[in-house]
Amino acid sequence: MVDVDTGRFTVAVFQDVAWARKGLEALTNAGFPASALTILAKEGSEVGALIEQTLGSAGGRLDIASMGPILAKGPLVEALQGSSADLDRLGLAATMRKVGFQSHDGRIYDTLTTRGGVLVAISSEPRAADALALLHSYGGGNAAIGAWTGRV
Repeated sequence: MVDVDTGRFTVAVFQDVAWARKGLEALTNAGFPASALTILAKEGSEVGALIEQTLGSAGGRLDIASMGPILAKGPLVEALQGSSADLDRLGLAATMRKVGFQSHDGRIYDTLTTRGGVLVAISSEPRAADALALLHSYGGGNAAIGAWTGRV
């Protein structure tokens, strides 16, 4: 195993942009800074507007293996992408291990996002349980905290 310093992420997938917006508003109202948030979803004008409104600037377009074109922005994307564009090449399912999720979790996030869900992640180890509770409360499906942080 290789040790990496990726931080701890709490992740959930919302069924659509409207639900994601509610969850993101709850997170920001609870004091989670925009710099700790990640949004990743299939490319579309609603997703672009959500990223810009929530995170202050447009998301980047990526062409992820098995998912196709997506818009994404935030620290989770940076951790998954790494120095060799792993996210683009290997896909979401394979790279979620970098941030402490098991491969079956990655496949679930990949499948839900490919079907039109909006993946939201929070980088906040001290408040991971708070983030998890908010994601569940506002409809975030398969919400979980990366438990194997630092192990690949």
